[in-house]
Amino acid sequence: MLGPVRQQWLHGFLDVCLLGLLAERRDYGLGLVERLAAAGFEEIPGGTLYPSLLRLEKQGLVRTEREPSSAGPPRKYYELTPAGRAALAERVRGWAAFRDAVDAVTSVGSGAGEAGAS
Repeated sequence: MLGPVRQQWLHGFLDVCLLGLLAERRDYGLGLVERLAAAGFEEIPGGTLYPSLLRLEKQGLVRTEREPSSAGPPRKYYELTPAGRAALAERVRGWAAFRDAVDAVTSVGSGAGEAGAS
């Protein structure tokens, strides 16, 4: 189960993570959850995953296609659109700048940047 801080972070960054996974290959919901878990995320609840995927679809960043499944009902596959690829590139640049800013302010109090301080 996600703690409250991790839950907030996840809501802020799940869209870009999904775009990144879909840039590699199209996938269905459970496949995306498994890939996120393999990357080190805790299990992502469907109530968090599917609203994010729907938001990306409404923004035109992903498209969907239903395909038959040998293991049950048809699966809804998600695939990145050209607009999604452009959005991913922009968001990755934005993430890098944001990460650098967070690192700059959090390393001050963590002792990481104090090696030469007297």
